[in-house]
Amino acid sequence: MYILYSEKLNKYYIGACINMERRLYEHNIGHSKFTSLGIPWKLLYTEQFEDLDAAKKRELQLKRMKSRKYIEELISKKK
Repeated sequence: MYILYSEKLNKYYIGACINMERRLYEHNIGHSKFTSLGIPWKLLYTEQFEDLDAAKKRELQLKRMKSRKYIEELISKKK
């Protein structure tokens, strides 16, 4: 599970994947319509899980919270 940040949009993006390097590259070449608007994206936070299903559950948990403050707290604790 990962959190990206776009200075251009001043927004965070939460996602889950198996290959982080490839996924970040895809975000930064405009592979996804939404993320193409915020290029360049910076990887600020990651959590590793046993499998993709567990990562997607965590992704949904964070998205349902709709809390920028919580996301920023997570990022600041990781540093």
